[in-house]
Amino acid sequence: MPSYKKVIWHHDHPDEPVLLYSETGDDGYETRKVDLYRDGRQDYADESTSIGTTFLGQEPEPPLEEIAADADFTLFVIDAEEFEAVWRSALRSHRPQMGSD
Repeated sequence: MPSYKKVIWHHDHPDEPVLLYSETGDDGYETRKVDLYRDGRQDYADESTSIGTTFLGQEPEPPLEEIAADADFTLFVIDAEEFEAVWRSALRSHRPQMGSD
């Protein structure tokens, strides 16, 4: 079964995401990912799509304990429902907007 996490990345880099959401398969590799930026941008990636600078990792994710031990990150294990809500929001944010005439 997939696992889900949300990571707050504590930094001052304006072009880097501050919230990282990921779905990880049993093999430890990311299967879907959403990055949220300070300016509200939401980029995402899955096995067939990469939007913006977001892409799936090429290596298995490090153990949760390792991520949690890094002072630059605050880790939350989340459920599928929370991840799906963020995923749908990211997809919507990149759909062409229909004009209202």
